[in-house]
Amino acid sequence: MRSLPPKELQRFGKFLVVGAVGFIVDFGSFNVIYHFFGVREVIAQAISFSLATLSNFLWNYLWIYPEARNSNQTRKSLQFIFVSVVGLVIGVPIFSGALFVARIAVNGLGLGGLTFNIAGNAALVCRVFVLLFWNFFANRKWTYGEVPVT
Repeated sequence: MRSLPPKELQRFGKFLVVGAVGFIVDFGSFNVIYHFFGVREVIAQAISFSLATLSNFLWNYLWIYPEARNSNQTRKSLQFIFVSVVGLVIGVPIFSGALFVARIAVNGLGLGGLTFNIAGNAALVCRVFVLLFWNFFANRKWTYGEVPVT
């Protein structure tokens, strides 16, 4: 990351802020969908991921890549969604594997009554961390590749 030009480091910093907003959207909607609507964990995280993707696209458009506003937004949104869907394909097995391990760990600590609250959110953190890098670099290279690196 240190080898990135100052403008790109600033852009990555903005991406982290947008990612934090997406994280809140993701976690908040995941917990509402799972706890209040009783949707299975994997489905709940796919829905929450989609809501976070929408939020992230809007903030990328408005704040991170304002230089790209004059380009074809239909194409940009489809590229962004494609990168996100690939991220979802990468993220579901990461989430599922992390959930399996986290449940064992939580039960091993004698916190069985909190298994999903702790394990599900720990698994979501694992997924978000991995996809942070995928999303930034894939979108920077492909979706917003025409924006000069300065």
